[in-house]
Amino acid sequence: MRPSTLRALKRAAELTRQNRLTEAVLIAEPVILAADSYEGDEILRWLADHVTDFTGEEPEENC
Repeated sequence: MRPSTLRALKRAAELTRQNRLTEAVLIAEPVILAADSYEGDEILRWLADHVTDFTGEEPEENC
């Protein structure tokens, strides 16, 4: 994933935690839409792996 894409996703996560969802979408959406299929797959994996970056919650442990 390009460094600029990762920066945008991290910034969107930060804004989401601050309840600034509109701004988060304005930052993340163009980056996601511009991604090719390879980078799009990387973005999906990153988002799945970093859900708690957006919620600010600690992941639950599976028993």
